[in-house]
Amino acid sequence: MNIYGYVRVSSTDQNEDRQILAMQENSVPEKNIFIDKQSGKDFERPQYKKMLKKLRAGDLLYILSIDRLGRNYEEIQRQWRYLTKEIGIDICVIDMPILDTRPYKDLLGTFISDLFLAVLSFVAENERDNIKKRQAQGIAAAKARGVKFGRPEKQLPADFPSLIKKWEKKQIPLQDILQRCGISESSFYRRLREYRLTHESEVISPLS
Repeated sequence: MNIYGYVRVSSTDQNEDRQILAMQENSVPEKNIFIDKQSGKDFERPQYKKMLKKLRAGDLLYILSIDRLGRNYEEIQRQWRYLTKEIGIDICVIDMPILDTRPYKDLLGTFISDLFLAVLSFVAENERDNIKKRQAQGIAAAKARGVKFGRPEKQLPADFPSLIKKWEKKQIPLQDILQRCGISESSFYRRLREYRLTHESEVISPLS
């Protein structure tokens, strides 16, 4: 029997030390600790896939908490069944001793374990959805306060309106305006539409 540990954090700037310490306390060899630094929305993770190739029937896998395995309700249960039924390993969720498959080999034990897994998987996905909602609400509130996201928009020269009028009269080519303003053609047309919406009365002739 080989002992493995799986560690996951949602991004590269999060710290996995607590999870690694938990693996060490459970005597997981360092070479058998697999670490992914990405979202738990699915199981398309390089280190998780690498670990799957090494697992054999009778092996033991430690994870600190069920949300470290993933945050998708159906996928967590599907992976759990794959690991325990198809590969035939045992899993121990350190923070939730009820989710330790080693002592629960009878029908009642399996039922209790599966029930807790279903509840906790749902909680994990629900928390992920709540995080996304809070992020969306935070972005919406910031935009309402006038906070700009992404690259700051390039300032146009003060004579942009006169350049538009000259271009509409075919007195200046489009490329000259693009170079003068330092913008792309698509940006020019977008800024032109914005200008016309706010200065319709100043437009001499429609775009040909």
